[in-house]
Amino acid sequence: MTVGGGAFSSLKFSSLISWKSTGKLQQTVANCIERTGPALHSGKLSTVKIVPESARTGRYFVFRSNIVRASIDHAVKETPLCTTLSKDGYTIRTVEHLLSALEATGVDNCRIEIESCDPCDRSVEVPVFDGSAREWVEAVDQVGLKVAIDCGGNSCEKLAPFLNEPVHVRKNDSFIVAFPHSKVNITYGIDFPQAPAIGRQWFSSTLLDESFYSKQIASSRTFCIYEEVEHMRNSGLIKGGSTETAIICSATRGWLNPPLRYGDEACRHKVLDLIGDLSLFAKDGSQGLLVAHIVTYKGGHSLHTEFVRCLSGINKKDGT
Repeated sequence: MTVGGGAFSSLKFSSLISWKSTGKLQQTVANCIERTGPALHSGKLSTVKIVPESARTGRYFVFRSNIVRASIDHAVKETPLCTTLSKDGYTIRTVEHLLSALEATGVDNCRIEIESCDPCDRSVEVPVFDGSAREWVEAVDQVGLKVAIDCGGNSCEKLAPFLNEPVHVRKNDSFIVAFPHSKVNITYGIDFPQAPAIGRQWFSSTLLDESFYSKQIASSRTFCIYEEVEHMRNSGLIKGGSTETAIICSATRGWLNPPLRYGDEACRHKVLDLIGDLSLFAKDGSQGLLVAHIVTYKGGHSLHTEFVRCLSGINKKDGT
């Protein structure tokens, strides 16, 4: 199948997914969380408030009284360097770090109120903080979780999507391929020949629980190539970027703001992004992260979300 005028190609089969119980109950935050900070791309301040929600509600944003669900149905295609949700002319950018943290820590249901410092904005961006998901994970840890109940006072079991057949999407030499597996296993490869200090890296691990994410993934920061910064800023991106919000690598001088938190921090951050983007597969308080062995090479937000569209059957009208 060809998607998007030949930009992507993917292979998918019928009955791809079986939803099975995780043996857990759906959860929500035990109390409200509120954080304010500058955005990576716009540079503007924004405030996020995470509010407990009932079972089967899932995760959704509220911006200017408009509800935008954290769903692949609202993900914008081909947004550079971030994942963007949009509905009815209102846009929420750079949602991936927050959603990654919520998915990994088990916040299955919540209301995410977000406001820009400019009351006229129809677009808003989640704060970047240090470029990782650590701020959000620590915030969830501080308030804790509780079992989510529905309007009748009942709890609800949490389901997870298990892959039944191999599936892949690709764009040029970038790809995501997933195979049936009993656990969530992610293998991610990156290749930046223009920046030898990054070069080619691979990271692979089974994500067994929230503590693994918290200790091994959440604090990995977003990164950029120093020689590409001017071009990105001329394109209206990373206006809020700095040595405090990202790790920066020069083609000739290596890392400009060490030390790294991990030797393969750049690759781990890609895993963080992938988890956030796969969270868009969640529905009604279920798990979004696919139970499968997922192998990604030179991925990015556009490829990640195209993979979720494939899983969701959104492109069936194109011949799948």
